[in-house]
Amino acid sequence: MDALPVIDIAPLLGGASADRATATAAVAAEIGDACRTHGFFYIEGHGIDAALQAGMREASRGFFALPLAEKMRIGMSRGGRAWRGYFPVGGELTSGRPDLKEGLYLGTELPPDDPRVQAGWPLHGANLWPDDPEGSNAQAAMRDVVTGYLHAACRAAQAVLGGIALSLGLEEEWFRRHYTADPTVLFRIFRYPAQPSGDDGWGVGEHTDYGLLTLLLQDDVPGLQVHTPGGWIDAPPLPDTLVCNLGDMLDRLTGGHYRSTPHRVRNTSGRERFSFPLFFDPDFSARVTPLPQLARIHMDRIEADRARRWDGASVLAPFEGTYGDYLLGKVGKVFPQLLGQVL
Repeated sequence: MDALPVIDIAPLLGGASADRATATAAVAAEIGDACRTHGFFYIEGHGIDAALQAGMREASRGFFALPLAEKMRIGMSRGGRAWRGYFPVGGELTSGRPDLKEGLYLGTELPPDDPRVQAGWPLHGANLWPDDPEGSNAQAAMRDVVTGYLHAACRAAQAVLGGIALSLGLEEEWFRRHYTADPTVLFRIFRYPAQPSGDDGWGVGEHTDYGLLTLLLQDDVPGLQVHTPGGWIDAPPLPDTLVCNLGDMLDRLTGGHYRSTPHRVRNTSGRERFSFPLFFDPDFSARVTPLPQLARIHMDRIEADRARRWDGASVLAPFEGTYGDYLLGKVGKVFPQLLGQVL
């Protein structure tokens, strides 16, 4: 219990073959065990090209090295209802406290004539890309690498959900058919400055994620910690892996059988740290209800879950509405000053 498991998901990404069912069943069993015990695990065999990952890191370092005034030209206040753009250190709250990180919010790129954009759906629209310095091609480079990475990471996320479905005794395509044929995809690029010696602040305070699944690409600088049943453990970068963790909505779907686990980040390395979380969530308009075979939720379980969360809100408590309604209620606590722009 002092280290997260590493699971090779390559069989879930492979095509049909005589032995695929056996291989995917074995992977699904590993995933199910990790979901019940840790709620966190590493994945390898995810199919995301190493050159694409390197390009993401290089483009991100270039952007965050710009002067603050240049970065603020695509500040989140300019993103409107799409909720995209840059925020400076201290501009995002976790558990009600400012984080020691800066970041760039991105997501699925939608054109102005997309029906959801025309209807004014929150969190849907175009990304804000950094301006090109004179004589450079930085904007195009970041756009290309982010677009390529999102495509590859979403394919991996669908594969992991396939393994989760199999581990629950469902069809492999169950999540795709019910919730993620057109997923809500939110992507973040975070930079954690090197913290001064003796600084006890958190890059990100203790929290759980909101949705179904998070896939995290890290650089080579440690800082992530996970609260397992045995206590807090480090989740350092491992070559050729992503960190995968479950969100509150999957915890809710399974009636608490699969765990949405608290985690946090502190950068004590003396170096800047970059991370790239992709949040792979249900369709914005979907109504998410517990799986019938796992929906026996008792009040004592709800109260215990409520007691361990900073805002006192149990993920197991009954909820009426769409995933979008749920998500807006959550992200408004992260950026309360922007919430009025999307409601």
